[in-house]
Amino acid sequence: MKPVAVIGLGKFGFYIAKSLSKLNITVIAVDSDEEKVQQISQYVDNAFVLNSTSKIALEEVGIYNLETVIVSIGENIESSILTVMALKDLNNKNIIAKAINPTHGEILTKIGAFKVMYPEEIAGKILLKQLIDNIKIEETQINSSLKIVKVIADELLIGESIFYIESLNKNVKIISVNDETYWDEKFNPKYKIEKNDLITFFGNSKEIDILLKSL
Repeated sequence: MKPVAVIGLGKFGFYIAKSLSKLNITVIAVDSDEEKVQQISQYVDNAFVLNSTSKIALEEVGIYNLETVIVSIGENIESSILTVMALKDLNNKNIIAKAINPTHGEILTKIGAFKVMYPEEIAGKILLKQLIDNIKIEETQINSSLKIVKVIADELLIGESIFYIESLNKNVKIISVNDETYWDEKFNPKYKIEKNDLITFFGNSKEIDILLKSL
């Protein structure tokens, strides 16, 4: 399997890169912030400080002709757009990018993003969950065998520890737990899921579905 590149090492990008490495997938992690790159280098072998809008810089670290690239750049819309353009020019296939609003997302789609994610939309779905009974909030297919699934804890998850849930399947990781107001970067594996927690699972597509059905 070719490496997966993660561009932008904020909370989302950091945990995706870290979790990919735990699944024995080669990760190329990049950010313009040296401190963030140093932090992720504890978990991945290929971490670089660079300007992701530069095709030359991307190519030098191996981000070309890849099957999957995740662009998790925060509020800098211009950098996000230029990065996706550079990635397309370098013949990368499935470019998954985060957008901060519909206009931003529409531009990313038109210039070649395979999938666009909206953090605000996720927040809206959490509110909707309080009105309807459907725990699945968002599902993002990373490639043919990997995906991210966000769910709201229901009675099947409540009271189970993160450690126990992950122990049921080594190919599925919990990459974040949200208590409605705070993304906990250092959540305790012994933490027991509470009602309405937002849980993000990452791993093998089929095995995530099996795990969620088994709980």
